[in-house]
Amino acid sequence: MSNLNLTRKGLAPTRSNDLFDSGNFFSPFFWDFFGNGSSTALDLARQIPSVNINETEKDYQLEMAAPGLERNDFKVEVEQGVLYISSEKELERKDERKNYTRREYSYNSFSRSFTLPDNCLPDNIVAKYDKGILHITLPKKEVSVSKPTKEIKVS
Repeated sequence: MSNLNLTRKGLAPTRSNDLFDSGNFFSPFFWDFFGNGSSTALDLARQIPSVNINETEKDYQLEMAAPGLERNDFKVEVEQGVLYISSEKELERKDERKNYTRREYSYNSFSRSFTLPDNCLPDNIVAKYDKGILHITLPKKEVSVSKPTKEIKVS
């Protein structure tokens, strides 16, 4: 299990004592405030990108599924031991015909934050976007293993 703690800015755990360890947080039904499987609840759940976190001996690897975005749509920052990942995308479609003009606007955004473990090197974090997945590598500090004390006899 990873040492990264998942938090959401502005949301307090009110529906579950063990909210972030349960698999229900990202379920559309958690956000269904009207209890009827409303499209609003489903839309909100779709806007929160899925994240996988893997820990290796050298680093933590975070993968966020975000298809349809471009590398310039992401903002990745570290502030006071917290990794912030956000994105905003605005689209406008305009269809002009002889008798009418049709305009459609779309705006999508999300924000995720992760508390970094103490053994992470925030200055060396690398982010890469490839084929709909944002890959973030968080290198670990090298842990120096202290050797046992060796007594030297004085002659």
